[in-house]
Amino acid sequence: MNTIVLKFGGSSVANNEKLNIVANKIIEQYDKGNNIVVIVSAQGKTTDKLLEEAYTLSKTPENRELDVLLSTGEQITIAKLSILLKELGYNAISLTGWQAGIYTNNTNQNAIIQNIDTKRITDELKKRKIVIIAGFQGYNKNLDITTFGRGGSDTTAVAIAAALKATNCYIYSDVDGIYTADPNKIEDPKKLNSLSYKEMLELSSEGAKVLHGRCVEIAEKYKIPIITKSTFNDKAGTVISDAIEENTIKSVVKKDISRISIVGIGIIRNIELIQKILDIINQNKQELLEFNVTESKISINFKNVIPDQILEEIHSVATEK
Repeated sequence: MNTIVLKFGGSSVANNEKLNIVANKIIEQYDKGNNIVVIVSAQGKTTDKLLEEAYTLSKTPENRELDVLLSTGEQITIAKLSILLKELGYNAISLTGWQAGIYTNNTNQNAIIQNIDTKRITDELKKRKIVIIAGFQGYNKNLDITTFGRGGSDTTAVAIAAALKATNCYIYSDVDGIYTADPNKIEDPKKLNSLSYKEMLELSSEGAKVLHGRCVEIAEKYKIPIITKSTFNDKAGTVISDAIEENTIKSVVKKDISRISIVGIGIIRNIELIQKILDIINQNKQELLEFNVTESKISINFKNVIPDQILEEIHSVATEK
């Protein structure tokens, strides 16, 4: 029997209506005979609200206490989803990070997973329960709650998938995959069918808010395919897995206000593209601070604020056939 890990982000579980959509996604996979482990984030903007409340009480709240506070967001979600699935006739159980055996180092707010004792999870799966685990959290040797930083539920999902030797790890959000550029900045970017782990790591390091960088590192180490999909439609997503030798531009990312990066395996050999990008920079009379080319990335640091129009021009030449 296959074990599948499904992770749902904050926008996917933001309210009861969306929780019902998530429940149906879970049931669809469960009814196919799979063992199902679900990782969830806090609902909507819950984490932001909790942080705001903490800093209203103190300008310097202790990190340990912040972890205790912030971990409650995910715990609310796992309980609600478990209640809903049981109401729909499916046996489910919610587990916090420590109940799921997620052991970390002692660093609060940015903890590193050191080990996962999967016994509780596998025992529940043997009973054909849907196991719902709070993302973003674990516990340390002092039995204190620790959290993994923003996007940490992705890391929980892939780490659990690796520990269970899962067949696949699905990361659901409000977008249906990874695109060649931010759809909020570029008109009609192309959705990617696949990416290598290396390319995804480059995108994450450049500020693309698609996957937590650490989760991609774990996926690469343990060869766990990650499939990014939308919670709200059934379109094919983007698969992140081992690299296939090719020379294709995968994505163009604008970070903050003065950096643009173009990611794709073999980009260093695409001399024609490099020249076209330099031509765009010269034509727009932009001053460069740095222009670096590696095997899989072109990084451009500009002196001034870069308008989206230049991003659009670079995206156009980078993705043209």
